[in-house]
Amino acid sequence: MGESGDRMTSEDVSALVARLTDAEKVALTAGADAWTTVAVPRLGIPALRLGDGPHGVRRPRDGSGLSMFDSDPATCFPTAAALGASWDESLVREVGAALGREAAAHGIGVLLGPGVNLKRTPVGGRNFEYFSEDPLVSARLGAAWVQGVQGTGVGASLKHLAANDTEHRRYGIDAVVDERALRELYLAPFEHIVRSARPATVMAAYNRLNGEHCTESRWLLTGVLRGEWGFDGVVVSDWGASWDRAASIPAGTDLSMPGLGRFDDALVLRSLATDARPGASRDANPRGAGLGAAAVRASATDARPGSLGRGALDAAVGRVLRLVEAHAGTAVEAPEPDLDAHHALARRAAAAGTVLLQNDGVLPIRAGVSIAVIGAMAAEPRYQGAGSSHVVPTRLDTLLDSLRAAVGGVVFATGYDGATNRASEVQLREAERAAAAADVAVVVVGLPETYETEGVDREHLRLPVDHDRLVETVRAANPRTVVVLQNGAPVELPWRRGVAAILEGYLGGQAGGSALAEVLLGLAEPGGRLAETFPERYHDHPLAHLPNGPATVEYRESLYLGYRWFDSAGEDVAFCFGQGLSYTRFAWGEPVIERGDDEVTVRVTVTNTGERAGSEVVQLYLHDGSAETFRPEQELRGFAKATLEPGASETLTLTLGRRAFSWWNPGISAWQLSPGPFELRLGRSSRDVVHRLAVTAPGEPALPAAPAEVPRAYGAPSRALGFPRADFERMLGRLLPPNRSAPPGRFTLDTALGDMQGALAGRLLLGAVHSQALKTLGAPDAPGVHAAAGEVVAQLTFRMLPTVTDGLLGRRRSLWLLGVVNALSRAGRRAPCRRRAAPRRARGSRS
Repeated sequence: MGESGDRMTSEDVSALVARLTDAEKVALTAGADAWTTVAVPRLGIPALRLGDGPHGVRRPRDGSGLSMFDSDPATCFPTAAALGASWDESLVREVGAALGREAAAHGIGVLLGPGVNLKRTPVGGRNFEYFSEDPLVSARLGAAWVQGVQGTGVGASLKHLAANDTEHRRYGIDAVVDERALRELYLAPFEHIVRSARPATVMAAYNRLNGEHCTESRWLLTGVLRGEWGFDGVVVSDWGASWDRAASIPAGTDLSMPGLGRFDDALVLRSLATDARPGASRDANPRGAGLGAAAVRASATDARPGSLGRGALDAAVGRVLRLVEAHAGTAVEAPEPDLDAHHALARRAAAAGTVLLQNDGVLPIRAGVSIAVIGAMAAEPRYQGAGSSHVVPTRLDTLLDSLRAAVGGVVFATGYDGATNRASEVQLREAERAAAAADVAVVVVGLPETYETEGVDREHLRLPVDHDRLVETVRAANPRTVVVLQNGAPVELPWRRGVAAILEGYLGGQAGGSALAEVLLGLAEPGGRLAETFPERYHDHPLAHLPNGPATVEYRESLYLGYRWFDSAGEDVAFCFGQGLSYTRFAWGEPVIERGDDEVTVRVTVTNTGERAGSEVVQLYLHDGSAETFRPEQELRGFAKATLEPGASETLTLTLGRRAFSWWNPGISAWQLSPGPFELRLGRSSRDVVHRLAVTAPGEPALPAAPAEVPRAYGAPSRALGFPRADFERMLGRLLPPNRSAPPGRFTLDTALGDMQGALAGRLLLGAVHSQALKTLGAPDAPGVHAAAGEVVAQLTFRMLPTVTDGLLGRRRSLWLLGVVNALSRAGRRAPCRRRAAPRRARGSRS
């Protein structure tokens, strides 16, 4: 049952589409408000509610619109960064099912997740919301999430298609990606999930991809997503990503959210092709008096023939109706979720995603040992990211309270101020005394919420300066120092060789504090393995030396993403991909290989030889020695996780199909089976290889092609060489335009407000939009929040103004305002000393 109170009729969708008026059809392709689709009561079509998010349900309270902070309480599960580190599909499926149950209880029919973009750069502001830097981990865990959610009757929304891997200038930036990297890495998780889990919707991203906005890319949405992968659900835009439905609907975007304001329907109707059809009336207007009939009559004379074909509109409407029929009734009589059970699941998931990075034997902490807990985050935890995924938790466990409840007598020192993350000398001396008096010192540090937020990338990988000072102070006072990290992405750890243990807790959700306490005390094991690489310094990462905007982000590294580059270039890292320690020991038997016509199967028996229960992740990497084309040194092609009691064994099976041995050949636009030779590497991480096995690919590869000329940067990657633009252009087969912002007076819909600050009009506009955006998003008046919000707003483009102004500025007004800003900017450049007169001349010339 939808919000209109009417159940969707059982009529055939095509017959129902035929009964809709043009105005009703157009209305159904955009949101009625921030979160719901349009209802058509006269035909029994209810509204469908969509809602965030990936690690907890966010339903804004009635009347709060797009507010990211005023929402109904829901279980805050660990973020995707922590779930990704679990490498546990079964667990992620459980979390998905719990999210689906809570979504249904909140009246939500489509839950916006999972996010399966890859962690291309460690400074990505939204990395906490993604699973991994590897497409296979992202694909399999993302599929499990979708299966869990959709098993409850709630639809999922796979996001963000595609190459939406940076927050910097994300609303208009053009991601320039070569075809191999796009197919082998960035599209791969989406393809796997679409084919295997059949998500109800796929979300088209904000950014441009090789010159086209994703919401307007017929190649991406119709050719690849629907044509090649067989997707038959709804493509929904990211919120505000669709600008002109006359362009996005034919490309394949069915539902524009939240829409561009109620009066935008009239513009779309005017663009509708005039091939009048008999039958349905065109006068009804479900959105407001005066729009429907007038707009349709105007379309008879004003329409640009073929701008929006009726076939494309009808197809989009049909898909929206099928989505409504399938999911609008999900919340009807939805049982009340067991929030206690969900909290316990959140605690189990947090422990499973906790990674023990190093340990000299101090962990787990033995009974009877005195403990000092130091760091404000122990009492005021960082447990989730900032942005659209923000959840109001049903409860919140802290590490400090959980340890005190478990063992008592825990001494606490704040170490730094929880609001400012600055440490006074008094706080540092208090921490030093507490550490010196304890058997074990547990220091809790991490990244403040303003460091990791949707809409802004980080500039470095460092912790706050005084967090590092605190660790140095404590370890000098007590060599048995355990550092607990609360962060959503890699950080630099300059003191790592001087501490006894490091526990990566990621952003563990509302039960993260109690999970960390259980892991520290040995009541639970640290079940996580890194699903991303931790470089020693950001400077060591190849993307630290590549431009990111302002107009384009060039994926010059191509296939050399994350560990694929570090392992190929032979570079040292702090902690490698797949790394993670256990409290027990495992022995691996000799692997057995079976080669069939279409797949290769590897079986290996893992035995827990220690005295505690624990888990082991077997990771299967493939090395391709073919000279046909360039390949990374090795790529993850399979994994399996075993949880075993002491003395227990399990035989794990890993299967590789032909695709695992293939590469995307741009010359034939198809997958090509490589001739090899191949080496399978079974390891505990990308650098801890236990077994190496020679293998041939299943099936018969095509005749080897003559080795293509490979630019040096890709044939032998190194830090010294980097990825020069000239080599990237040679691989692309085309020259790239200059990567610079539009100059004043020539701003476009894709120019970020932050790139308009050289003009007075741009500065005034940014201030006005900043104020309105804070109201629309409901940002609290807290230290650092307004400053961070200002950075987010600086990324906005004119395409986003209708959304962030809550419809105050529609498409026409935004275009008019862009013209005004350009005119004032041009006038300001011509007459910098006559600022008052120039705008009047500019306005006169436009009228």
